[in-house]
Amino acid sequence: MIDAVVDRAEISTAKDAADHELIVAFGRFLGSANRLEYILGRAIEQECGISHLMFEVLLILARAGGPGLTMGAISREQVLTTGGVTRLIDRMETAGLVERSNDPHDRRGRLVRLTPLGEQTVVHAARVHVENIVRYFLEPLPANRRKRFVDDLRILSHSARDMLPRLR
Repeated sequence: MIDAVVDRAEISTAKDAADHELIVAFGRFLGSANRLEYILGRAIEQECGISHLMFEVLLILARAGGPGLTMGAISREQVLTTGGVTRLIDRMETAGLVERSNDPHDRRGRLVRLTPLGEQTVVHAARVHVENIVRYFLEPLPANRRKRFVDDLRILSHSARDMLPRLR
């Protein structure tokens, strides 16, 4: 039973390991997350012309609002290297989705914020994304369990976030 305390002695062979219900369940979780990310990310690319990662950065900037965020703040939100974020922001700036400006609180710093095109793009992509989330993520579940599932994912996400070491 899943709620029972897991005893390591239950796993004594490779077959036991491969068939353990918790290992299988976690594998299904990861497999479904990877497949859904591919399906939903591809839809955003095809219908909106941006990558799923660009969409995520647009959402981060939309949440931040105001004058924008530093590259470091974006990299911490996306768990990317600052070099990776710089290259991504360069591509997004070239596409007209974001712009950089001087940080009024740090003469050496630069802030990244949405452009009007970035705002329009994130709204369009979010509409596409929500339709696909409902279709591929929620509709396969029984209607009476959908809200609980979403609530449980929030709990898991917060728990995992809180266990990570703080990034600098």
